Amino acid sequence: MLLTADGVGTNEIMRRTGKSKTCVWRWQERFAEEGFEGLGRDKTRPSRVKPLADEIVARVVALTLDSPPGERTHWTGALMAKASGVSVSSVQRIWRKHGLQPHRVRQFNPRIKSGGSNDPRFIEKLRDVVGLYVDPPAHAVVLSVDEKSQIQALDGAQPGLPLKKGRAGTMTHDYVRNGTTTLFAAMNILDGTVIGQNMQRHRHQEFIRFLNAIDAKVAPGRMAPVILDNYAAHKHPAVLRWLARRERFVFHFTPTSCLWLNAVEGFFATLTKRRLKRGVFRSVVDLQAAINRFLEEHNLQSAPFTWTADPNKIIAAVRRGHQVLDSIH
Repeated sequence: MLLTADGVGTNEIMRRTGKSKTCVWRWQERFAEEGFEGLGRDKTRPSRVKPLADEIVARVVALTLDSPPGERTHWTGALMAKASGVSVSSVQRIWRKHGLQPHRVRQFNPRIKSGGSNDPRFIEKLRDVVGLYVDPPAHAVVLSVDEKSQIQALDGAQPGLPLKKGRAGTMTHDYVRNGTTTLFAAMNILDGTVIGQNMQRHRHQEFIRFLNAIDAKVAPGRMAPVILDNYAAHKHPAVLRWLARRERFVFHFTPTSCLWLNAVEGFFATLTKRRLKRGVFRSVVDLQAAINRFLEEHNLQSAPFTWTADPNKIIAAVRRGHQVLDSIH
């Protein structure tokens, strides 16, 4: 506008400002119509996308909350667009606005009902195990015990490429299976250290051998409450006879279908994520050696296990979940 006021021509204004002729004319026209106020803001333009009618939005929401037609389990964007007569992007905007995610599903445990699972002693066992975590007996070594079975010694069909800037590391999709092993583990709740032993099979005989290893490593005279799941090998008559001869060992079983209550499962998850998932093992011996090294490193930097969840809140949550299921079904 200053150049125009000085009498500079359109072509010269274009050369000095680097703008097109239509742009120069547009701002000159706006100044002529609205004065300085028209230069202080951009002109309001209508949206390129015409807003959808409320009836269409309501129809998409209603269809999403209902079952899709035919032999389909859930709605997709393309299927909903075809059924409602709008574009896929419009369907996706409606879903985002109303918090609808038909492509996702959350899993739940149908066995957990009204304060218990299919285990009639759910609440009793829950409080018993959590009590050992929160307030362990004096001078006792509380152990969380379980087995990670069928750990595979996998080797890639060919070597992958290492990580570099701009490219992730690679692994082949196909693999060579070189055998399996089973890791028996016992986590000391007080300091987080883990006693581990690799074995080829997963029976009560191997479990008794592992119990003997625990018995040799726990200081004499100290009580050893053991938290473990309901696997059949843990309740075998031979195991129960072994337990009867050693008074300092007391088994505390978690409720059925409650692996999340066993602290050692967290160690298994860390082992899988940080050592096994991307590992290359050309034999079972290599796999077992890698697991043993990981155990040693873990025990050098272990920390006490801390339970933070309130058992009363857990019980209340499963009761609310059962009430919601009853109201739906």
